[in-house]
Amino acid sequence: MTNTNLPNDPVMLLSFVNTQLRDFYSSLDDFCGAFHIEAASLCEKLSAIDYEYDAATNQFR
Repeated sequence: MTNTNLPNDPVMLLSFVNTQLRDFYSSLDDFCGAFHIEAASLCEKLSAIDYEYDAATNQFR
């Protein structure tokens, strides 16, 4: 991930991303495009704290 506007702490990042997905973006790809980050690197960072993206609910769980 290269966007410095995102929280670096994984738990804070999780909260931020899920809030953004809930309120503003209909998919992970839309979110990643808006923040200029790669979905794979975001998923990798959040998988380190045992969270995976669920497309059906559009959130990390």
